[in-house]
Amino acid sequence: MEHEDYAFYKSMMFLLEHDLAEAGLDNLDFTMEIEEFGVTETRELKPNGHNIAVTNANKKEYVKLISQMKMTGSIRSQIKAFLDGFYDIIPKHLISIFSDNELELLISGLPTIDIEDLKANTEYHKFSVTSLQIQWFWRALRSFSQAERANFLQFVTGTSKVPLQGFSSLEGMNGVQKFQIHRDDRSTDRLPSAHTCFNQLDLPVYETYDKLRRNLLLAINECPEGFWIGLN
Repeated sequence: MEHEDYAFYKSMMFLLEHDLAEAGLDNLDFTMEIEEFGVTETRELKPNGHNIAVTNANKKEYVKLISQMKMTGSIRSQIKAFLDGFYDIIPKHLISIFSDNELELLISGLPTIDIEDLKANTEYHKFSVTSLQIQWFWRALRSFSQAERANFLQFVTGTSKVPLQGFSSLEGMNGVQKFQIHRDDRSTDRLPSAHTCFNQLDLPVYETYDKLRRNLLLAINECPEGFWIGLN
């Protein structure tokens, strides 16, 4: 959700992190306004949703349901029309074995990622180019296979595609946005995380090269879409 609509993502995080009454958000219910072809209508997020108040106890469920509605429910008919046409060309059973990342690579091919070009177009926050962890990071990235580099690019930008003009033309949600590495001063037991709308990697201050490389590989292989709202 962070990658698709950052303002909505921030509002949902604010709702989750604050007391609803204190934040003046105690008048919400389980409905959402949807605008379709210039007409606005109110849709329930669950049966009888207009009579169910959002409280501190059920706000996680509210955020989950409204996020699902925004991502898919509000455009369900358009998605169905697209998929019906797509499956006429490629039967569903032929592509259902692929993840979204694998399907992108299948369609676009494995990119050639120039690590030196990426390095030349990287910004550092609370790190410098001479920081030990940064030197380890680039060493690790150079050791990756092209497939692993593609997974890394998917992890931090949301796509494995390389800009035609090189990484100086890498785009974020507000236009051209260089790749960023931010220092994460929390526990070094954490995996690296990413904010794809900002092309941002949050890198813990690992104690050894091996730990940095191992955790970076684990992050990009197990969490290929970076950082999103996650609700249990």
